[in-house]
Formats: sequence, structure tokens, C-alpha cells
Amino acid sequence: MNGVRHFLLALQFFTRVPVKGPLAGWVGFSPAMLRASAAHFPGVGWLVGAVGASVFYLAYAGLPGVAGAGVAAALSTIATVLMTGAFHEDGLADVADGLGGSADRARALEIMKDSRIGAFGAIALVLALGLKMALVAALAGQGAAHVVLSLVSAHVLSRLAPLFLIRWLPYVGDENAASKSKPLADAIGTGALLVGVAWSLPAIAWLVMTLGIVRGLAPVLLGVLAVLFMARLLQRRLRGFTGDGLGATQQVCELAIYLALAWHI
Repeated sequence: MNGVRHFLLALQFFTRVPVKGPLAGWVGFSPAMLRASAAHFPGVGWLVGAVGASVFYLAYAGLPGVAGAGVAAALSTIATVLMTGAFHEDGLADVADGLGGSADRARALEIMKDSRIGAFGAIALVLALGLKMALVAALAGQGAAHVVLSLVSAHVLSRLAPLFLIRWLPYVGDENAASKSKPLADAIGTGALLVGVAWSLPAIAWLVMTLGIVRGLAPVLLGVLAVLFMARLLQRRLRGFTGDGLGATQQVCELAIYLALAWHI
């Protein structure tokens, strides 16, 4: 039953899905539980991806064609952003502001704590959301079923990537701040990491069975390269990761997976 409680806590933390009343009382909360819930981050991706895929499928059914694909991609993206409260997009913007705003590590971390968005963050958001919608629309050229596969697998696998950052890098956020991401960011054990991998394996199997070994593993490979890039970037510039860095990594990996799936091999 602890696994169910940890999943529901992850759902409460990473989405706007309400976990309230008696259910919230049963789930409970503690820093240790929030840390354990990180293992279910890819599990949350199944739900977010399913919502985005459903919105795209329904919209595209009534709005076929190139223009319809663009509208469906926009509506799907809006749905996932609303569902997560732009949690990860906010992290991407903060990282872009911090790393773009100063070459000094301490100053970059200070900028990332500022709730206001700067030029680098705004540019990163516009480019990321625009690219995401363009890639999802491009996926429609291979059929609505391919979009469903792509959206679900991308949301699942991109949420596995931050777990490796937690495993590999030290946390460098404000140790004294009451940050909501601090309990999550402390560390992740081998068992928890394996739970995250277990949530992700069905998505990989779905890709391989549907697209074949080469095309099915291409998005996984590009996702791995993306997380390695983010790990190196955060280690070089910040000497570790922050909660914002985890969100930015999820976004970069999601885009990388869409690119691999949209690319015609």
C-alpha cells in the first residue's frame, strides 16, 4: 500500500489533480515520503501523456489536415500544461534565466530563485513550446495513433530522466530555504530508481513493438543523450542540480524524444 500512497503523493506534487479530504489524510505527507514519491515520477507521466494524447486525438478527429494537426497539437500542449501547472516549464525558464543571466555560479543560482521571468526565460519558453507544438503536429503526418504513442512515451520517459540527475549529481539549491522541491531533491536510492525504470519499461516495449527495434530505440537513445547533456551542463555551470534543473531536464528530454519520433529514418 505504501507504493499507492507514494504514487498519489507524486500525483499531488507534480500535477493539479486534486488529492484532498480523506484521501489526502490517508496518503499523508513527510519529507521522506516525498523523497520516495520521486520514484513514481514516470508513473505520473502515463496519466499526463494519456490526457495530452486524448485531447489531440479528439481534436484531430474533428479538425483533420495540416491546420487541424497544428490546432490539435496546441490544444494537447495546453492540456498538459494546465494539468501540471506549468511545473516543468517554469523550471526551464528559471534555468535559462540563471545560466543565461550570469556566468558566475552564485549569481546564476540567485537569479534562478527570482520568481520574475527574464528575457532568457521568456525566449526559452517561447522556443520550447513552439518547437513542442510543431513536432507534435509533424507527428500527425504518420497518423493519429503515432501521435498517441509518441505523447505517452515522451511524457513517461522524459520523467525518468530527472531521477538520474538526482542519482548522479549533488543538490545545490538553498539548503536553508523551505523549498517545496528540497525534500525531493536530497537523494534517490537504487530501489527507488528501479521503480522509476519499471514504470518506464512498458513505454519502451510499446515503442519497440510498434516501430521496430531501430525506430523504437531511437527516441530512447536521443533521450539518454539529452539527459547526459543536461547533467554535464548543470555540473559544469552549477556543480550540481536544483529543482528547476530537474524541470528543465524533463522538458529538454521530452523535446528530444519528439524529435526522434518525428524524424523519418
